[in-house]
Amino acid sequence: MIPLTLREIASIVDGTLADATGDEHVTGTSFVDSRYAVPGGLFVAVVGEHVDGHDYATDAVSHGAAAALTTRQVGVPAVVVRDTVVALGLLARHVVAALPSMYVVGVTGSQGKTSTKDLLAQVCELSGDTVAPAESLNNEIGVPLTALRATGSTRFLIVEMSTRGHGHISYLTSITPLHAAIVLNVGVAHLGEFGSRDHIAAAKAELVQALPADGVAVLNADDPRVAAMAASTAAHVVTFGESPEADVRVTDVRLDDTGCVGFDVTVGDDRRHVQLSSIGEHQARNAAAVIALATSVGIALDVAVSALETARTRSKWRLEVTTSDNDVTVVNDAYNANPDSMRAALMTLAHIGRRRGPQTRTFAVLGEMRELGASSMREHEAIGRLAARLHISQVVAVGDAARQVHRGAAREDSWEGESLAVADAESAVDFLRGVVRAGDVVLVKASRAAELEKVALALLGDPDIGTATEAEA
Repeated sequence: MIPLTLREIASIVDGTLADATGDEHVTGTSFVDSRYAVPGGLFVAVVGEHVDGHDYATDAVSHGAAAALTTRQVGVPAVVVRDTVVALGLLARHVVAALPSMYVVGVTGSQGKTSTKDLLAQVCELSGDTVAPAESLNNEIGVPLTALRATGSTRFLIVEMSTRGHGHISYLTSITPLHAAIVLNVGVAHLGEFGSRDHIAAAKAELVQALPADGVAVLNADDPRVAAMAASTAAHVVTFGESPEADVRVTDVRLDDTGCVGFDVTVGDDRRHVQLSSIGEHQARNAAAVIALATSVGIALDVAVSALETARTRSKWRLEVTTSDNDVTVVNDAYNANPDSMRAALMTLAHIGRRRGPQTRTFAVLGEMRELGASSMREHEAIGRLAARLHISQVVAVGDAARQVHRGAAREDSWEGESLAVADAESAVDFLRGVVRAGDVVLVKASRAAELEKVALALLGDPDIGTATEAEA
């Protein structure tokens, strides 16, 4: 963060000083969790559903924070405002405006945002200091927290933007005005909140509508709703995808034995092969979006390809592949889930199983996909049917909300595998402990609230997992 006095911050956010002279200097970044106090940083007290951040302001300052942003006096140097989240946005907007040479890129889509921003950051870093979100900081708190990490040396600011309603992305772009934007896809994530894909598309389109005429809009040519956004932006449009009309065209997508994706990419008259360390065919499109953005801002194609080939996943629990000491391969994709990402993960699991040979057993441990509204039962059942049709060896549906996954799989008469519904993550671990053996591949995936990462971590840390005999299994 650029250094500011507490008096300057109070002026920016229309707040008042409390227990402070105003001369206190904030030199570190802002944070909302006192456990991760930043020396010289600004602690932002957010009132959540279960926790009131004001109760932790003293702890934050005792661990090195310079001051707090609060809605009341808390006994430590503070700027008091009506709404700390709104004030956080105002502060971030001031910092971004104070850094006019910084190039700001927004990324949105129903799935793939986090993986794409991770790849993009590693490409941009070769051309200058780059700030990108840690994990999935993509809402009205996460976006300004990311922006406030920028300093005078920052060349690229990458912001991931999610939406829960119309106007949300517009608000986020007012905090971090964009030079470029990437729209990956419009899926059914949050269908329960929006009611239709068209409404989701309208909300996502706010990202490119916010671009200036000299900006760049990177759009998925294979998604009709995204491609149509070209008509709603004044910016220069660059498309990516497998469509022959795409400006950055993807061809010959293929997975290796480990599930990592390779593909050819054509930009103008230049064609290159790209081999990623990321697993899943969908990562080819994410990488193509990155190439489209990078080449549009002057990064050479060869430089972008080289960076992508050495890029690594930076955000946890997203198709994270680990082999246990007992030779069980765990694909931990437990950070989030929607029907599109669930299908991609299942297809990747099936591919890995096929490439390893007929003796390899595949397990799909699947939890709830949230925010699907009236389509929830239908979408969960469809995922179960897909798992069966992909010949996954064992489906384990975790939790009542995911029970329809089990029912969908069980209804596929030609499937030779098995399906089971269990109450919770602990029950899933108990079951797996008795059947998983060396050589098996286990996918764990659900929406974040299901906390199925507990299953993946148990599989990797439990010495009894992987030791089941053929007879026991």
